[in-house]
Amino acid sequence: MAEAPHERGLIMQSRDSQLAMIQSNFVKDSIQKVHPQIQVDIHSGKTMGDRVLNVPLAKIGDKGLFTKELEEALLGKMADIAVHSLKDVPTKMTQ
Repeated sequence: MAEAPHERGLIMQSRDSQLAMIQSNFVKDSIQKVHPQIQVDIHSGKTMGDRVLNVPLAKIGDKGLFTKELEEALLGKMADIAVHSLKDVPTKMTQ
């Protein structure tokens, strides 16, 4: 049986941008304020959107370029939660 998150702590995935880390630390502090017994570790890294700087993002994809790696960490069970800006979340408007 897998360990419960409170027994092993939480792993939070984030981009390593300044804004993302501020947001991630805010979430971490909020969790620990309510549940001080839970250890929250932030794992951060660069996304495709962070790495490709010489091409307009519209030519290589959409806003998902900033979230794909975070979602993969969740799906691969490398992280329990992910924090990212709503501005980076892909959305589609219906007509």
